[in-house]
Amino acid sequence: MDKKQIEREIAELKMEYVNLQGDIEKLESVGQNRQVTKAEERLGLMEEKLSKLNEKLFQFD
Repeated sequence: MDKKQIEREIAELKMEYVNLQGDIEKLESVGQNRQVTKAEERLGLMEEKLSKLNEKLFQFD
């Protein structure tokens, strides 16, 4: 994976992360606690992936 690919993947993952946060707020407002839990788990996985991608990106600098 080159630097541009990593940057692109980070940008896409950040957009997906923000969208999922909005979905969680909507789910919380209608009392869908089980779905909220699943979505929060996905956020955690996304954070881990972002961290790994940022580490790879840092290696290019």
